[in-house]
Amino acid sequence: MNTETPLWITHPACTLHEMGPSHPESIARLHAIQDRMIASGLLPMFRPLTAPLAPREALVRVHDERLVDALLAAKPTEGYIRVDPDTALNAHSSEAAQAAAGAVMLAVDEVLAGRAHFAFCAVRPPGHHAERRRAMGFCLFDSIAVGAAHALACGLARVAILDFDVHYGNGTSNIFRDDPRVMVCNTYQDPFYPGWVSDPDRPHIVDAPLKRGDGSAEFRAAVTSRWLPALEAFEPQLILVSAGFDAHAADPLAGLQLGYADYAWIGDQIRGWGERWSQGRVVASLEGGYDLHALARSVEEFVRASAF
Repeated sequence: MNTETPLWITHPACTLHEMGPSHPESIARLHAIQDRMIASGLLPMFRPLTAPLAPREALVRVHDERLVDALLAAKPTEGYIRVDPDTALNAHSSEAAQAAAGAVMLAVDEVLAGRAHFAFCAVRPPGHHAERRRAMGFCLFDSIAVGAAHALACGLARVAILDFDVHYGNGTSNIFRDDPRVMVCNTYQDPFYPGWVSDPDRPHIVDAPLKRGDGSAEFRAAVTSRWLPALEAFEPQLILVSAGFDAHAADPLAGLQLGYADYAWIGDQIRGWGERWSQGRVVASLEGGYDLHALARSVEEFVRASAF
């Protein structure tokens, strides 16, 4: 097995989950990414894997049992079951959410076993807003948190989660706020949804807020000045990435001004950090990004820099 071949992990259910014809978190997101990866010639350079469904016992490591059981049982024969004003389930949503979490678990297994150095999980629904006791913000299960808890169960002592989505990953910080084995680093637009308030008493939760209109210079300075010193002190054994692309200037749901070069830059930084601290082991999972062209091109730039 060539460990230099990166992984591309997805599941058919991720293209069946939907929350209504006008919802921005749509099936078209994965289709746009897939088309771009094929057109760029990158996709054949990945080893494709189909995600398993995350088992209930993995989900309850990070979520309340009542939430897990309610979401797994929510399979309407028609229409939707709504969990908040922005988030709903159709007949395929619970399977898609299990697959998204299972993709990160599989990716963790593969990189820890030395069968790959980098994996990208092309999955939806996203996960980083799902808290221990509630689903919200387009998210059902916190996939990256499930993967981090799985890595800890496999024996790791220090896992870093890096989140550059334009919206703060409140679910991930909520889940690990009392577990210093997991360092959670965020860049995000502030003030903005979900209205996170920093917790300075928890040094393993590293927040780097940006204001509306900030772009490349501010983003790179925040990563360099806030994330990097924390990561240097922490020395993670595995790097997980909540890879949201809605901080791009073209995204309709937010107000940061990142460009394609910034996603290549952060991918290159993360690859270097992985080589420095975590034996090259990096797993990324798709979060936001709602302008289809900008999303697809940003993913291309990020994975090219991260994986090759």
